[in-house]
Amino acid sequence: MITFDHVTVAYDDRAEPVLRDVDLTVDEGELCLVVGPTGVGKSTLLGTVNGLVPHFTGGTLYGTVTVDGRDTAGHPPRELADVVGVVGQDPLDGFVTDTVEEELAYAMEQLAVPPETMRKRVEETLDLLGLAELRHRALHELSGGQQQRVAIGSVLTTHPRVLVLDEPTSALDPTAAEEVLAAITRLVHDLGVTVLLAEHRLERVVQYADRVLHLAGDGRVEAGPPASMFRTARVAPPVVELGRRAGWDPLPLSVRDARRAAAPLRALLADAPVPPARPPAPAAPDARPRLLDARGVSVLYRGQALPAVREVDLELRGGETVALMGRNGSGKSSLLWALQGSGHRTDGTVRVTPWGTADDGRPARAHDPGAVSPTRARRLVGLVPQTPTDLLYLESVRQELDQADAESATEGGGGPGARDILDRLAPGIADATHPRDLSEGQKLALVLAIQLSAAPGVVLLDEPTRGLDYRAKTRLGDILDTLAEEGRAVVVSTHDVEFVARTADRVVVLAEGETVADGPAAEVIVSSPVFAPQVAKVLAPLPYLTVNQAAEALTAAEQEAAR
Repeated sequence: MITFDHVTVAYDDRAEPVLRDVDLTVDEGELCLVVGPTGVGKSTLLGTVNGLVPHFTGGTLYGTVTVDGRDTAGHPPRELADVVGVVGQDPLDGFVTDTVEEELAYAMEQLAVPPETMRKRVEETLDLLGLAELRHRALHELSGGQQQRVAIGSVLTTHPRVLVLDEPTSALDPTAAEEVLAAITRLVHDLGVTVLLAEHRLERVVQYADRVLHLAGDGRVEAGPPASMFRTARVAPPVVELGRRAGWDPLPLSVRDARRAAAPLRALLADAPVPPARPPAPAAPDARPRLLDARGVSVLYRGQALPAVREVDLELRGGETVALMGRNGSGKSSLLWALQGSGHRTDGTVRVTPWGTADDGRPARAHDPGAVSPTRARRLVGLVPQTPTDLLYLESVRQELDQADAESATEGGGGPGARDILDRLAPGIADATHPRDLSEGQKLALVLAIQLSAAPGVVLLDEPTRGLDYRAKTRLGDILDTLAEEGRAVVVSTHDVEFVARTADRVVVLAEGETVADGPAAEVIVSSPVFAPQVAKVLAPLPYLTVNQAAEALTAAEQEAAR
C-alpha cells in the first residue's frame, strides 16, 4: 500500500537530512507505530505519505514514495485526498467550517460523495466518537480533546484506504483515547485500512501496533515487530521499561501481559519498603504559605445553558504540585484561565499572594490577578495555554527568548534565563529557527521557557506534555520539581496519568465543572481504573506508581537476597 524507495528528505537550513535512505513497505491493513524522541522527523515521515512533504513544506525529497500506486512527488495532497486521510498534531489547523456537523461533512463534499451517503456517514461517525451531543456546537467552543475527536471524525467520514495520524490521542482523556483507538483498530482489522500513527504516549497505543518504525535521530528508520524493537528503542512505555528492568522475556506490551509475568516480582517486593514516587516536600502542607485562594469560582459562557465551571474552591500552597484531571470538556481549561485572571469568571473570588515578601519585610498583600495590570498579573500567575502558538509571534527563537528575558527583567523576575530553561526542556533548538517551523513538542518547550522566565509564584500549565517524549517529560518534571522546591505552587492540567504519577503531590478531579475528588496523588489515581498508571495496574495491590520506584525497590531486594 505504501512504499518508501530510498527516500531522503533534506532542508537547506539543516546540515544533515531529516530522513536518510528510508527503504520500507507498509502493507494493506497494517498498523505501524512511528516512535522516536521529539524533533527527529516523525512528522516529516508522515508528511511524505500524502505529499505535504515536499509540496508544502519545502525542502528536497530524494527517492520515491508510492501510495496505492501513486507517486506522491507527482501528486499533490489534493490528488491523494481520496486515498489518504491525515490528522495533524493541532486540530485547529485543519478546520475549515464552523460547527461539528459541517466539519464532518466537508471533506465528503469535496470528494462529491452523494448526499444520502454523507448523512449516513456523519451519523455513524458522531456515534462512533461520542460526538452526537456536540453536533451543532461551534468548533471554537469545544475543548482541546473534543476538537481532536472532531478532526479524527472528519477524516474517517471519507473512508480513506490510508490513515496518517500524528499524535491522535494527545489531548484525549484516557477513556476517550481508548474509544478512538478501538475505532481505528476496527478499521484496520475489519476494512483493511492501513494506518501510520505517531504517538508519544506509547502506553496507550503500543499493544495495537503490528510493526514499529523507530527514528533514532540520525535520519534512518528501523522497522520490526514491537516486542523486538522496544528491547533497545530509545523511548518505551512504562510497562516495557518495567519488563526490561525485571528481565521478562517475551517483553510485555500490555498491562494484561505484564501482570501475568509480574507474579514473582510482586512476591519479591511484597515486604520491601516502597520508595517515594517523588522527592518529599520540605514542609508539611499546613506549614507552607498559601499562594492562591479561590472561592466559589464559576464560569458560564454566553449562549450556554450549563456553566463550564461551577462553584469551585481551590487552595494552592507554596511547594506543592497539583494535577488537574477530568474528562474532555469537564472545565479544566476554563478554570485555569479564570484563576489566571484574563479568562472569563462569572462569579467567585481569586486572591493570589505574591511569592516572597514585600519590600519592608512584611507579608505581601494578596491581589486578584484579574484586577491588576497584565504585567503584574504575569508576575503573580503564569499560564501556559493548551495551544502554545498563541504566545509565539516573533520571527525567530532567539527573538522570542530575548523578548521573554527583557519582559522578565522589567517585571523584576529572578528566575533562570529563557534559553537555559529551553535547553533543559528541548536541547538543540537553533536560535535562527522560526518558531512556526518547530515541532509541536518544541513549540511547547519554547512557550514553557518564555512563561517560566518570569518566575511567577503560581504556575499553571494546560496540557504541557502534548508533543513531548518521555525524556522531555522527565526534564519538564525536573523543572516543575525545582519550581516547587523554590516555594512556588504549580498546577498541571493533564490527561497524562504517567506524568501525574511522577510529578504531582495532589490531584483534583473535575466533572461537569465541579470538583469530585481532591486528595493525595497516590490515593486519587490508584483508586481509579481510568487514571491509574501502568505500573500501579501491573503491581497492584502493591502501592507502586512509577518504574523508578519499582526499580529502586527491586535493586534493594536483590541486594538483600544476595547477602
